[in-house]
Amino acid sequence: MLQNPARVNVGIAGVGAYLPKTHITAQEIARASGMPEWVVREKLGIEGKTIGDPNEHPNEMGIRAALDCLSNANISPDEIDVVLCTTEEWKEYLLWTAGIHLAYEIGATRAWAMDVHMRCATTIGAMKMAKDMMLSDPDVNTVLIAGGYRVADVINFKNPRTSFLWNIGAGAGALLLKRNHPRNHFLGAHLMCDGSMANHVIVPASGTKRFPTDAAVAEGLFYFDLVEPEAMKNRLNAVSMDNWLHCIDQALRKSNLTRADVSFLNMVLVKPSAHREMLERLGLNETQSVYLSNVGHIGEQDTILNIVQGVKQGKLKDGDVMVMVGAGIGYVWAAGVVKWGKDEG
Repeated sequence: MLQNPARVNVGIAGVGAYLPKTHITAQEIARASGMPEWVVREKLGIEGKTIGDPNEHPNEMGIRAALDCLSNANISPDEIDVVLCTTEEWKEYLLWTAGIHLAYEIGATRAWAMDVHMRCATTIGAMKMAKDMMLSDPDVNTVLIAGGYRVADVINFKNPRTSFLWNIGAGAGALLLKRNHPRNHFLGAHLMCDGSMANHVIVPASGTKRFPTDAAVAEGLFYFDLVEPEAMKNRLNAVSMDNWLHCIDQALRKSNLTRADVSFLNMVLVKPSAHREMLERLGLNETQSVYLSNVGHIGEQDTILNIVQGVKQGKLKDGDVMVMVGAGIGYVWAAGVVKWGKDEG
């Protein structure tokens, strides 16, 4: 029997994170790329970023973040019903069910698990999936969203076409959603795609079309590349901000709120000018957001890291309406709304 959506609240019961100790600076990126350091810092917004040690693997980092989340939430792993694993496709092994491994390693022996991927919008999409599960299935009460990220391995500082990806780092995040949790209610989300850009940003030698042979790797083809730069630049610049705002407005509508209610921006790491424009469009200032300039862009885990840092810095407070904003190459835009703190309504 379907649950009455009006009677089911889904709240964030805990968050967790893991960041590698290995770190590179804007100066090192400038030296490796040949780009002036001021451009790296001011235009790209990179002060530094975490990168994975060769022995720190993506799903293993996701496990550490998940354990941190469970500790912070004071919840036993055997309470978890479902694990949605957001460990990126670049992980320990190809064709591997990372979510099943993650669930087992944290002791979530009752849970079933699946891997979900939508690049840097995955966390928001997974939150929507988790809430929809709880609304449709009374046996799903607790969902863990967790994963690791080491995409920095396939970023080439020598390729100026991919400078917009140079902020990509390594790390992990985890978020626990519970049915009828009294705090941090996840109210609504909206997502949209534009498949005309699906093949613009790829790792050319990485799959069935072209294997990553020794020769291909030597040619630099086992790195991300922007293979249709003008097509993507023209299309993305024309639609991106409008698409983000459309997703935000629709997510707010589903939450019975408007832009005037938003008090905290949780946005994946983008260049500073785009971050400032989004703040301006929402009528916010820089004290109402965090910017991970010294951590780097940890893909979909930014959404979780921004919560961790927002609370730590005293910027995300009880009573705030947080709008989460993500986007992933492909191309997908996403927004979600959370009423942070105890629900007094």
